[in-house]
Amino acid sequence: MDLSLIIPVVLLGALLVYGVAIYNRLVALKNRYQNAFAQIEVQLKRRHDLIPNLVETARAYMSHERETLQAVTEARNAAEVGLKHAAARPGEPGAMAELAGAEGALGAALGRLNVVMEAYPDLKASDNMRQLSETLTSTENRVAFARQAFNDAVMQYNSYRQSFPPVLLAGSLGHKQDAALLEFADSAEIQSAPRVSF
Repeated sequence: MDLSLIIPVVLLGALLVYGVAIYNRLVALKNRYQNAFAQIEVQLKRRHDLIPNLVETARAYMSHERETLQAVTEARNAAEVGLKHAAARPGEPGAMAELAGAEGALGAALGRLNVVMEAYPDLKASDNMRQLSETLTSTENRVAFARQAFNDAVMQYNSYRQSFPPVLLAGSLGHKQDAALLEFADSAEIQSAPRVSF
């Protein structure tokens, strides 16, 4: 075989192998951030499942606070919808923004509930309420850790996708846009554990 024919074939083969390696790395990084989002989903579902129990426990003591309890319930339902949409499209900017907004509204509603609970000493003394609040605090911490892991995985994906030479091939390999971070509006407050006082 002629040497002038072997060199281009070898170079073409090397470029093809390198292109496959870039594609495989993009897929692996995308799968990593999607798995990280699945962990957020688990923790947010746990949080959303706890809230109706918290509301029912509080309802027995807070008969005059229907608006507050209704706001928490509505915010929880909106957060559930946001989570379903985000779970269908993890990393997609619109879905992440919707989820962040819904979770922010839920956090605000829970904050108002905590303020109102201060006026009910019997509620604060309830063992059931104390246990639910401790579980919710633990879940909030898990959400924060899962969100950090997701954002780290998204950063790795985006960094690789934007680097050279993957940036030249990413769009044609089905990775047209960066994944979006999950950032809540009250990001500074989320970094500290929620305060539940009795």
